[in-house]
Amino acid sequence: METVSRRRFIETVAAAGALATTFPDLLDAQSQPGFRGTLCFFSKHLPRMDARALGHSLKTLGFGGVDLTVRPKGHVEPARVTQDLPVFVEGIKKEGLAVPMITTELTSDADPAARPTLETAAALKVPYFKTGYYYYAFVDARKEIEAAAAKLRGLAALSAATGVHLGFHNHAGYIGGGIWDIAPVIDTLDPKTAGYYFDVRHAVVEGGDGGWRSAFSVVAPRLSMIALKDFFWEKAPTGWRVQNCPMGEGMVNWKSYFAMLAKAGFHGPASLHLEYDVPGATPDAVEANTLAAAARDLTFVKARIAEAYGAGSKP
Repeated sequence: METVSRRRFIETVAAAGALATTFPDLLDAQSQPGFRGTLCFFSKHLPRMDARALGHSLKTLGFGGVDLTVRPKGHVEPARVTQDLPVFVEGIKKEGLAVPMITTELTSDADPAARPTLETAAALKVPYFKTGYYYYAFVDARKEIEAAAAKLRGLAALSAATGVHLGFHNHAGYIGGGIWDIAPVIDTLDPKTAGYYFDVRHAVVEGGDGGWRSAFSVVAPRLSMIALKDFFWEKAPTGWRVQNCPMGEGMVNWKSYFAMLAKAGFHGPASLHLEYDVPGATPDAVEANTLAAAARDLTFVKARIAEAYGAGSKP
């Protein structure tokens, strides 16, 4: 993607606005059938923006919410969650956007930040949170899964006590990346307070075509949130590697995936990520290019949602 100027960014945003005008049924589901979840942007990709800037910029592009980072080096530092999370959530809401989910690094209720984070989120009526990751040492996989399970159960108990729904993220290479190693644990948790934050990009990496489909069939009954990102395998001098890319340019079968989401009746938060490189000679240029890329990828997502869910889908 070529670097864009501020003027080009404004043109891109205007194009996104024109899309909304031309296809208003993609943005309003108050009285029509369609996708009723919230299309969010992952705040990690706009690290310099404060709450009002995040809300204003993303509202302009057509998003309905923000997936806010509440983790070290995120928009909200865990040590300051009681002070700063209310400021961010309220600031974003003042711009007309929702905060239906936060992304954390919480893996255990023993984490000093766990209770303050979830209690503050509950007070602010943030319904969902994404957990952190459990890592394989690749020494004894069974014992490593058991250790992760014990931590996850404790965190799920705190989730239930505070009323903020836990979403487990399947990340390739980590425990739960293949779904099958973590499903027996998730199955023991209360579906009202714990479920999956499904990432089809990572599911395709882990399992290929048949693998992501079978993984989705496992998570579908208790699917809470989803991540939206794309990739392809690239052969480099050192061997094959995963290359992230804009939505629709990679290996994820989006038409099939959104059809499966619609059939499963999914209407939860959907978080759009830009994990691919966004160029820019200056921080301002990177930020402008990030917003332009977000507008483009959001247009792709809304088109796929309209195909799968029909008219009346909201941002």
